[in-house]
Amino acid sequence: MAARHSPSLALKRLLYRAMGMTVGRYVSFAWQVTPDLFFPELIQVGDNSIIGYNTTILAHEYLLDEWRTGPVWIGANVTIGANCTILPGVVIGDNAMISAMSLVNKDVSPGARVGGVPIRPL
Repeated sequence: MAARHSPSLALKRLLYRAMGMTVGRYVSFAWQVTPDLFFPELIQVGDNSIIGYNTTILAHEYLLDEWRTGPVWIGANVTIGANCTILPGVVIGDNAMISAMSLVNKDVSPGARVGGVPIRPL
């Protein structure tokens, strides 16, 4: 909770690393970003990436008949808009941009511009 509410980007990075996430240099986590609390060690964010307000990054998912986990890899120089949900097992390539309010349910190629529910090329 401290990382979600802290105005300090440096403190947020420190706290998320202490949880077990791999967080690159100069990553910006906006207010209320929620990484997976059960499997933070499965989340990796590359240098200079921006994660928008109220985004959720999931590394596990409970379904009716099963639950599954999967690593989430967010590359370097990635921009993720506000209110996005990133599902387990997704790879977001370097320099990709994801528009606000998107459901990232599949991999995003490096340099791609995607958005929507579920995501599609823009």
